[in-house]
Amino acid sequence: MDWFFAKQLGNIGDTHLITGDDAQHITKSLRMSVGEVITLCDENQIGHLCKIERINSDGVLVRISTKEECSHEPDVFVTLYFALTKGDKPDTVIQKSIELGASEIVPVLTDRCISRPDKKGADNKLQRYRKIALQAAMQSRRGIMPLVRPLTELKKAAEELDGYDKIILFYEGGGEPIRSLIKPGDRKIAVLIGPEGGFEEKEVALLQSKGACTATLGKRILRAETAPLAALTAIMLITGNLE
Repeated sequence: MDWFFAKQLGNIGDTHLITGDDAQHITKSLRMSVGEVITLCDENQIGHLCKIERINSDGVLVRISTKEECSHEPDVFVTLYFALTKGDKPDTVIQKSIELGASEIVPVLTDRCISRPDKKGADNKLQRYRKIALQAAMQSRRGIMPLVRPLTELKKAAEELDGYDKIILFYEGGGEPIRSLIKPGDRKIAVLIGPEGGFEEKEVALLQSKGACTATLGKRILRAETAPLAALTAIMLITGNLE
């Protein structure tokens, strides 16, 4: 069943007009036709099973058949702060992190980041990242549209860490096993991953001063684009969200 997001939807029996990129995707990419069925998920995590009634230049008109609560969301809210990597590696990190259940993603600029886009470049990347996130959320049938926030300096990111149940800094210099850090009541978790060259010691000290616990992903040193995915997979497994 193809999955889309919509902000406001009516009751069973009501119609809804899909326009813009979603309508183009339904008609041009998926080549769907009248009578076929899709799901629209609203901002309250309610999935609406809808049948296509009309396709024309105005968009795709659907009628709501049934409604049920989306059961696909993890019960832990994870914000991924990952240091900006070079090339198209962030595209993969964002796509796979959304599929694995990250609720929020923040690209971060650290001292050892090789990629250092100017404002225009960062804005262009953000638009691409958000499109990738939307497509990943649709593909994995998320109940929410996870947010990709603008590129931020590490110092600013550190100031945002209040309010998390657990702040986990994955550091190649060593740390505690993830399983020993996450407790049953931890439902809002911040994850911090460094760039290709890792975090500077002063950056680690800054994050620790904000309550971050250093953690390890095992004896092997993972690539900067692999570490976020391994970390998220471990967290989802430990919290029971891969069952």
